[in-house]
Amino acid sequence: ISKENGFYTLDFETDSLLDLLDNVGHIPLPPYIERSDDQADLERYQTVFARHEGAVAAPTAGLHFDDDLLASLEEKGINHCFVTLHVGAGTFQPVKVDEITEHKMHSEYFEINQTTVDQINQTKENGGRIIAVGTTAVRSIESAAKSGALKATKEETDIFIYPGYEFKIVDMLITNFHLPKSSLLMLVSAFIGRERMMEIYQHAIQEKYRFFSYGDAMLLEKTT
Repeated sequence: ISKENGFYTLDFETDSLLDLLDNVGHIPLPPYIERSDDQADLERYQTVFARHEGAVAAPTAGLHFDDDLLASLEEKGINHCFVTLHVGAGTFQPVKVDEITEHKMHSEYFEINQTTVDQINQTKENGGRIIAVGTTAVRSIESAAKSGALKATKEETDIFIYPGYEFKIVDMLITNFHLPKSSLLMLVSAFIGRERMMEIYQHAIQEKYRFFSYGDAMLLEKTT
């Protein structure tokens, strides 16, 4: 066992770690769900479009989507495509430094294939808007466009998006309400401006919106 930056590295005496985790692990339910996790949560805490194992948590904005909703969007002419990002524990690590540029994001593996790149680029060329479902999608797309143009990419990213960042691809964002001092909250601040973000969160607190994994979501338009 070793520890670095608040994270432990463990060695397991097994050849089937994922099977072990399936047997002894628990779904991380938010505190307002006052019960233990059960078998049904294995399906609930998973997006309908998930394909690959690797993330330590579900991309929670995607939990609001099901097959019927995706089909309804397509019927209305709203196309969708997919990216892969294996969410890491560092995504949820609070920012503990006074100088924001000193915060170090843990890297996460992501993939964007050429089909997705072509669909996004064609949508932009046709005057359409790119609506990212979740900060996971934002970080993947913006990482793949770090050169200025969106490219098919398979690599690790430690991108840290905070106020001052200029978004290259994403126009709108569907996202859950996030915790104070989190890098995700800073991404939202970068997207719509800190003042507007504070207004929205004050409203959410007053109206007792739900935060965390099974929380409420909002549709945001990028500040220009």
